[in-house]
Amino acid sequence: MTGTKSRPTAAFIGLGAIGAPIARHVADHTTFAVWNRTRSVATEFATEAGARDAESPASAATGADFLLTCLPTSAQVEEVLFGANGAAASLKPGAMVIDCTSGDPANSRKICDRLARSGIAFIDAPVSGGVSGAVAGKLTVMVGGDAAALERARPILETFAAKIVHCGPIGAGDAVKAVNNALLAVHVWSTAEGLASLAKLGVDPAVALDVINSSSGRSNASMNLFPERVLNRSFPRTFRLALLDKDVGIAAGIARNTGTPAPLLEETSRLFSEARSELGEEADHIEAVKVVERRAGTTIGGRIQ
Repeated sequence: MTGTKSRPTAAFIGLGAIGAPIARHVADHTTFAVWNRTRSVATEFATEAGARDAESPASAATGADFLLTCLPTSAQVEEVLFGANGAAASLKPGAMVIDCTSGDPANSRKICDRLARSGIAFIDAPVSGGVSGAVAGKLTVMVGGDAAALERARPILETFAAKIVHCGPIGAGDAVKAVNNALLAVHVWSTAEGLASLAKLGVDPAVALDVINSSSGRSNASMNLFPERVLNRSFPRTFRLALLDKDVGIAAGIARNTGTPAPLLEETSRLFSEARSELGEEADHIEAVKVVERRAGTTIGGRIQ
């Protein structure tokens, strides 16, 4: 994707914590337009990246070979595509929508079917790797859709991905991402419960983690999140609890819809919904640990906040 003449035209909608660094990588390799609900964010990005600051989703999509979306929910993707001044009406036949939202499989299938009526391709392509992975261009992308569509999208995906996995038909990427994040939630909550119990017994949580992380109970939560964010009480806001709650709910819904008994996923969904209600919409996902601490009457690291 080098050389000005061969550059595809791309548009990007959704400059959040993950979306903005993804957009920077794509902008480096395409003729680029951007739209964001908060206009000042898009204007600043466009100035820095040398991109076109579009006035609406429809304006951003005009002339685009690829439209990338990275939004909190599938409902918001539908809104920017098909709502007032929506992008879909401006997309030319043969264009492709690459949705990096951690979305809902059923909604992605509906979006795909609706776009197909206008000759527009679609893949769901949620990502994993966090803000640091997005900045480094080293994300893992989970793709749902036609294999040929993935090959068309691959040069775009490779601008921000270290690993691209074709998970299956439309919605499969969303489903794998939801289950992955549900496992993250399980690990965060269960690690918090275990360490809270040990703390009440008089065991230093740092000592307990040292043992766990060289044993069979280790996870990303125990190896990275708790040492780097909980023990020191930093709780940086990198991924909202509200979004993890949404993802666990999607995973639990997938289990229900496929007739798969999943009592652990259902309980985890309930617990994270309660944590979201207690901590609010802006809390980080790892702050769910505070709910466990309050209920246990103890702390893992510094003082309870």
